[in-house]
Amino acid sequence: MADPARPQATVFGATGFVGRALVQHLTAEGYAVRTLTRGDESWQGADLGRAFYTIGLTADFRSRPFETIDAHVSLLTRILRGAQFQSFVYLSSTRVYATTDTTRESTAIPVSPGNPDHLYNISKLMGESACLGSGLANARVARLSNVFGHDLASENFLTAVLREAASERRVSLRTSLASEKDYVWVGDVVRALEAIATRGTDPITNVAFGRNVTHGEIMDALRASMGVEIRVAPGAPTIAFPMIETGNLDRLGAGPRTSLLSMLDELAAGFRS
Repeated sequence: MADPARPQATVFGATGFVGRALVQHLTAEGYAVRTLTRGDESWQGADLGRAFYTIGLTADFRSRPFETIDAHVSLLTRILRGAQFQSFVYLSSTRVYATTDTTRESTAIPVSPGNPDHLYNISKLMGESACLGSGLANARVARLSNVFGHDLASENFLTAVLREAASERRVSLRTSLASEKDYVWVGDVVRALEAIATRGTDPITNVAFGRNVTHGEIMDALRASMGVEIRVAPGAPTIAFPMIETGNLDRLGAGPRTSLLSMLDELAAGFRS
């Protein structure tokens, strides 16, 4: 039975990387946290307090289109209709800005249903629309940038680079050193999510560091700390994501944010050990 003296929170997708970190943060902050995985239906008819929807697919969305839609939209709408909430935060992604010239949360985002690469963005935007159109007074969307942390099992770019650097003493890149993107520390992310849930007023908030880091900066840091050899494929393309606007996040006052470059040595140590 829930402790009425403690604030209540629910994390959907509690076994994922962000979900696990969010559970730990909320517990440390004094919340009674209910953890739910994708197949757990115990939310039906329940009062879930401050709910966070962290369920989603990323790298494998192209090969699992129906599972992607289920995770980002179908299950979400069932939960929105079938439970009660003090607030609800839906985790989306700054990847939706890939086709835009600006990353302000209010910008219109063009997508093409005939482009299989757009399935992820379309499903995330549909989830956002379902959340914000649900009629819940405190429904919010958090668009997360590239979240980094001690996630040794991930297959994302940064983790793959650190794993290769630690095991092979070299890194082979298929994109140029000028490629760049925004990276945000998972500890900063979970603080931001709580702030959005408890005092956020904007319907959508970008959760990002606010400055891009190039592959070259990452490689220079790894070369200096680990002495790794860097190889770049001939003719490697430059993939540069737009700089993410963080005005809404800054106004929340969720604390200073940690740069990726300041954490690289610590992250690399995890793989070396």
